[in-house]
Amino acid sequence: MSWILETSQQVLLWRPAFTPAGCVVAMTTRRGGVSLAPYDELNLGRSTADAPESVTENRRRVLAALMLDPERLATAGQIHGIHVSEATAAGLHTETDALLTRQTGLAIAVSGADCLPLVLCSGDVVAAAHSGWRGTVDGMPSAVLRATLESSGAPAQDAYAYLGPCIGPCCYVVGEEVADRFPAAAVVRRASNVYVDMARAVRLQLEATGVPPAHIVDPPACTSCATELCFSHRRDHGLTGRLWGLAARL
Repeated sequence: MSWILETSQQVLLWRPAFTPAGCVVAMTTRRGGVSLAPYDELNLGRSTADAPESVTENRRRVLAALMLDPERLATAGQIHGIHVSEATAAGLHTETDALLTRQTGLAIAVSGADCLPLVLCSGDVVAAAHSGWRGTVDGMPSAVLRATLESSGAPAQDAYAYLGPCIGPCCYVVGEEVADRFPAAAVVRRASNVYVDMARAVRLQLEATGVPPAHIVDPPACTSCATELCFSHRRDHGLTGRLWGLAARL
């Protein structure tokens, strides 16, 4: 499976080539919004210093492009942990890094600008998780998958996982103290530098929990490399916007 880059109502999004019936999955780019530099254009993060009215308009555009109601949006507060919450209504859900829902028409979204946004579809449940390096090594991919499977009652082999844009092993230089917390298969050594492959680490957890490899879609881009499409906290020295990983049930 793969990602398709498409434009809807001027907003540029990544959509999967396949999703189970009734599931909406999307990863945003930075194109198609109204924010000014350095948050140009489609910044979706309220934790930034961007103009709040610009973020509101950008969010409205994304949801409208997906034919979802802007008034029915649930977001995660994100504290770099592994807590998973069920969203039954719109609003900000604090103290959590992942949301799941079975409510039709309720969009759930997590934000990132190098951290990996992960979306899951299982039966009548969708989930969205923010999986940074701390959350990943602490088991966020496994935790959100288990919670989603428990809620849906469906087997892991029927689940689908969509990994959004994140910083890739081409760019993610880390210290030995961070690399040591990742499985060896997700660590790359080149010359005098050590790199982490976040997507590989996430994929390993999902596969170990039973998701078929063919049901896992790898990231469409490295956030640090794809300057024209992605925000990157590391590349932009912290002064940047936020992308979304978004899911909904129809």
